[in-house]
Amino acid sequence: MTYVTVRKGKPIQATVAWLVALLSFGYMLPWAIAATRGKVNSGAIFWLNLLLGWSVIGWVIALVMSLSAHQVVAASR
Repeated sequence: MTYVTVRKGKPIQATVAWLVALLSFGYMLPWAIAATRGKVNSGAIFWLNLLLGWSVIGWVIALVMSLSAHQVVAASR
């Protein structure tokens, strides 16, 4: 069975995200992971991480969101 997922490659966003993550000593790491993996909700992960990442819980939630599976759009045999 083949699964089609929602995944969009954005190499410029991923490069910027990793640069920001390095400059912020890993604070923006969840966003960098999401951008590299091509997550559709990487913008939401960015804002969650930026605004609530200072609380450890917000950072962990952003990390879990960035590491979660991509949304399945279609399945075929």
